[in-house]
Amino acid sequence: MTNQVIAFAPASVGNVGVGFDILGHSIAGPGDRVIVRHIPEPTVRIAAIRGSTQPLPMEAAKNTAGAAVIAFRNALRIPAGFEIEIDKGIPFGSGMGGSAASAVAALVAANALLGDPLDRHELYPFALDGEALASGGRHGDNVGPMLLGGLVLSTANRLVPIPVPRGLHCALVHPAAVLETRAARAALAGSYALSDFVAQSANLALVLAGCHERDMELIRAGLDDVLVEPRRASLIFGFDRVKQAALSAGALGASISGAGPSVFAWCADEGTAHSVAGFMRAAFSDVGYASEAWISPVAGPAARVVA
Repeated sequence: MTNQVIAFAPASVGNVGVGFDILGHSIAGPGDRVIVRHIPEPTVRIAAIRGSTQPLPMEAAKNTAGAAVIAFRNALRIPAGFEIEIDKGIPFGSGMGGSAASAVAALVAANALLGDPLDRHELYPFALDGEALASGGRHGDNVGPMLLGGLVLSTANRLVPIPVPRGLHCALVHPAAVLETRAARAALAGSYALSDFVAQSANLALVLAGCHERDMELIRAGLDDVLVEPRRASLIFGFDRVKQAALSAGALGASISGAGPSVFAWCADEGTAHSVAGFMRAAFSDVGYASEAWISPVAGPAARVVA
């Protein structure tokens, strides 16, 4: 039996605008790498965290990767323990699923160390345990697509892969800014009009129907967040300008990735996505922010063992 496994979990776009806390897709490109090894002591410990611009908890129970593996170990009643090293490849507070990626990569590695006794759906509740530390809630819009790859509907206890039209790509742009998930969630406090819930439900239904029917125009008609985006837009300097730049350049729709400040746009093909990303970056530059961009199929990769 091997003593060490290294796993990689990709970044993700949470919410996808219209699916707050339940819809997300993975991104090809950035991600977190986590090393997990056996230790004889009956515990889980964090040995190192590298690549983060912000201090992250070294106590396993307070770290998303550590908490996920603790839950996994306890559920399987594993007598020995695990040691974890984390290499962050997703910017802190970026809205790209960084906290979720560490948890998912750690789980995939720990599960592989034991010969993969659980499938990805069975790892889901443990990933939620880890994600809840960072976000304050058990929502799977990031961990679901990281576990399965692609676009995933993630409910409290179920993961449902969603087919996407061939060619559908995402342009994801991350400005040089930090927006922590808890602060972004605080902006959502207050009451909501019933009509907004109806409109958001209709838009989510249109996007899901468009994906199943492989109908880009249905997706375009639905990809408009009328519920959450209006309350968070002011937290991202220049957001309105960046979104309009994406739409004017031909995107099917654009909104906030996860809690932000990253902004995503769905496009009908890869070429359009590259063009849209350029205009989005230019819009961020116009308001004083440098940015990075990634182009990925919406049917992005799943977490995987790399060594």
